[in-house]
Amino acid sequence: MNIRVIGSTHPGYNLEVEDAKLFAGHSAGICYMKDDFDTILTEPEEKTLKRFKQTAGSGHHSVAGHTSYNLLFVGIPKILAMILNNEKDYNTSEKSARYTKMTLGPDEQALYDKWLHIFERRIRDTYPRIEDMTRTKLAQENARYFISVFTPSTTMEYTVDFRQGNYLIGFLEDYALEIAKSPDLFDKKLLPWLLEAASAMKQIFDCPDIRDKKGRRLSLFAPRARSEYFGEVYSVNYVGSFAELAQAQRHRSINYEMSLKTSGSMRFFVPPIIEDNLDLVEDYLRDMNSVADNFPQGTLVKINERGTLEDFVTSKCTERLCGAAQLEICRETDRTLHRYVENATAAGDTEIFRYLNRILNKTKCQFTEQICTRRCPLGPENALDRKI
Repeated sequence: MNIRVIGSTHPGYNLEVEDAKLFAGHSAGICYMKDDFDTILTEPEEKTLKRFKQTAGSGHHSVAGHTSYNLLFVGIPKILAMILNNEKDYNTSEKSARYTKMTLGPDEQALYDKWLHIFERRIRDTYPRIEDMTRTKLAQENARYFISVFTPSTTMEYTVDFRQGNYLIGFLEDYALEIAKSPDLFDKKLLPWLLEAASAMKQIFDCPDIRDKKGRRLSLFAPRARSEYFGEVYSVNYVGSFAELAQAQRHRSINYEMSLKTSGSMRFFVPPIIEDNLDLVEDYLRDMNSVADNFPQGTLVKINERGTLEDFVTSKCTERLCGAAQLEICRETDRTLHRYVENATAAGDTEIFRYLNRILNKTKCQFTEQICTRRCPLGPENALDRKI
């Protein structure tokens, strides 16, 4: 076997659309070439582009997936990052609001600063042995619940291939058209960001020959209600904050959908570090409700999670049942695990019960052979019942 490089990323280089088409045309030629690849490289460009157009027109778009673009989004709101990240076919590096002191608008900044101070004090009083730097980061993680998912405060590198980038253009435009006349406040705030993203991408790699032809749509927004099921595959419904959902999307082999109705009163995640103080809880919820129309990251949304049994364990449990994981997703993963075991018990499924029972009430460092390199602020023995 011989392996050779026929293309690779060049930092700072912007691949022209025509070159992307040529690359895809060459790739299409491999499928039924008479000679070898070098012969394809020397053929007239007109022949290559004609082959690309014919292949794209027949719906065989995978040949356009061999080239990629490294996009840098500066000032992208969290909700748009979540929309893109839910599509799975990407690589991303995102500036974390979890560990970054944010620069925000006056109202958001005031609430962020207020609760950053409160959380730091509560963490110090509850867990005095936590180091100063760790305490500050944990306080920032909780204070960011007040930041709107529409605040353009994030920088993100997003690597997407030529095919998927054009699918995204279509998905964004189609969903924008779907909600264009919606009276829903969330939709009204989302619409301009969808249009701006689609327009910006068109300037980079627009190719109308490559658009999804299978009726797919943005995967983040649930088109209908989902039933629950626990077996070799599973489907579970729960509520979680925008912040938790953004964490969960990193498990790309698992499917996530959300729904949010803005009619009536909205609900918010209350960090456990303050839940034993009624005055603080009331103050927290009062402040959250004061910015509810901005859709802070602490807003609770309905989440459906679907995947295979193995992906739940090897992808999610081995990452999130951990003292260094975000607390909200750690607890939700633990709840889903317990529900899975309960359903296996009720169904008399001994194979699934044995598979899951071995990790029940344990952290990842207690049930895997991997060497954990992350610092566990409170130790594995406190990972599942901690308040921060």
